Amino acid sequence: MADAARRLKLVFCGTPEFAVPTLQALIAAGHEMALVVSQPDRPVGRERQIGPTPVKRTALAAGLPVAQPEKIRSNEGFRAQLGALRPDAIVVVAYGRMIPPWMLALPRLGCVNLHASLLPKYRGAAPIQWAVATGDVITGNTTMLLEEGLDTGPILMQQTLQVGPDQTAAELFPILAEAGAPLVAQTLDGLANGTLHPQVQNHEGATYAPLLRREDGLMDFAGRSATELYNRWRGFQPWPGAFTMLNGKKLIVHRMVLADRFGYDKTEPAQSGEMQVENGRIFAACAQDTWLELIEMQLEGKKRLGAAEFLRGMPIAGGARLR
Repeated sequence: MADAARRLKLVFCGTPEFAVPTLQALIAAGHEMALVVSQPDRPVGRERQIGPTPVKRTALAAGLPVAQPEKIRSNEGFRAQLGALRPDAIVVVAYGRMIPPWMLALPRLGCVNLHASLLPKYRGAAPIQWAVATGDVITGNTTMLLEEGLDTGPILMQQTLQVGPDQTAAELFPILAEAGAPLVAQTLDGLANGTLHPQVQNHEGATYAPLLRREDGLMDFAGRSATELYNRWRGFQPWPGAFTMLNGKKLIVHRMVLADRFGYDKTEPAQSGEMQVENGRIFAACAQDTWLELIEMQLEGKKRLGAAEFLRGMPIAGGARLR
């Protein structure tokens, strides 16, 4: 619980589930949550029904005021609302919008952002996904002061976390969210008592993690090794996943493993994407003479099936290839 001298008046900006642990941690720390800002309610789920964002739902449950402006850059009413509050800091976690200059300049301690990577690596919208997709074994969180550039602001604090060899981005999201919550609280304490000093990023070491596109999930058997394809599948969960084409139809690969874990040793030359069947198991040839085992698949218009059941419904002829 923050003591009276360090109790801050905060505005919190966030939208998805990733931001919820930080909001909860700041509430528990005893800071004054003057306003919670979230994106407008939008259709969710298969039924496409309008529902509150996770951050809005959490804020309302705690009895906090909520604002959901459609636009913020040129929204004079919203600007006047925040100006009247005079917050000590604005905390931004996965809000989903660029913070305009007038808002950056408003709080005396600045706009503090939680970013799920070890900046300057993986600036951008999808740092968790790309860290996993590129096979990183270490990732983490960074708190930083926002500025007008995309994730270019000075670093405040960082923490590192290990990425398991089979861990997916979907599994890593809540871990980073929970770990980042106390990091934000510690960052605010350090700014408030003057013990934390921002450090300029090494911009030369920056990499970019763009929004994922549907085509990122297309499996390139000729250009990528089994490990590279497996890592991309892990990173692109739950979307866009991993998919290819079989006999002119889209084939989604829901589960896969590196074939050498099962002792499968294919020494004869194989074409990229070539499929081999052995005892109800399906293997696919990748670049660099490596192989994947396809565990669960879903052919266009069909159900999701394990390999053995898939083969009963669609026997794979010799020489069949994934493209």
